[in-house]
Amino acid sequence: EVQLVESGGGLVQAGGSLRLSCAASGFTFDDYAIGWFRQAPGKDREGVSCISSSDGSTYYADSVKGRFTISRDNAKNTVYLQMNSLKPKDTAVYYCVRLTGRYWYFPPGYWGQGTQVTVSS
Repeated sequence: EVQLVESGGGLVQAGGSLRLSCAASGFTFDDYAIGWFRQAPGKDREGVSCISSSDGSTYYADSVKGRFTISRDNAKNTVYLQMNSLKPKDTAVYYCVRLTGRYWYFPPGYWGQGTQVTVSS
């Protein structure tokens, strides 16, 4: 059974930092790119950052470039999202997503249950 378990969300003041973790199980982790998506209240889900499985290439949405860093530890089957200089507009539910192939540009496939990130002003 595929499982993606997010952790690390919470409440933080503007300018603060959080690190999200996504622990994966139930599939061959090295075969898939993993991404973080988010959904703010009343808005559509959007891709935040993704990381390929083999070459480690990455994607960042323009809104988070220079502030967020994605990484993966294939030995631990875990993906991280380091979020710095957080802004109130980063408030959303953040989802860990297994993409449908090895590279960051593949479409999303399997979704975790999400973790809430709230940034206060």
